[in-house]
Amino acid sequence: MFGPHLTLDCYGCKKEKLKDAEFIKNILENLPEVLGLHKLSPAIVNYYDKPTPGVSGFIIISESHISIHTFVEEQFAAIDIFSCKEFDPEKAINFLVKAFQPEKFEKKFMRRGKHYPIEIRRALQLSIKERRNLGRGPT
Repeated sequence: MFGPHLTLDCYGCKKEKLKDAEFIKNILENLPEVLGLHKLSPAIVNYYDKPTPGVSGFIIISESHISIHTFVEEQFAAIDIFSCKEFDPEKAINFLVKAFQPEKFEKKFMRRGKHYPIEIRRALQLSIKERRNLGRGPT
């Protein structure tokens, strides 16, 4: 298997949180560390008002990405975490539910890349590590 993918749909969230781009940015900036993942860049977050008001944001992590899309009037947030590294989905859910305080939520968890050649990836990682230790490879 390649990696875990968690989606979380949050219903009945407070409109003030859903339209607050800084609130969404803070979640995206802090969640990778909570899950033991690694940010590659700052979060990109934008407020929009068409077709309906909301905020969309994402952060690229070395393991893949995290995204959040909010729909203010519908009081809904759609959250997506995909990683090629294991993370604790319950820790992610607890963090996000505490932040958004939805009236109810739905979670879906799957493992992606059933046929991904993980053995090749592990061999490449080992080779890179050995080269670094010998002082001959990328740092």
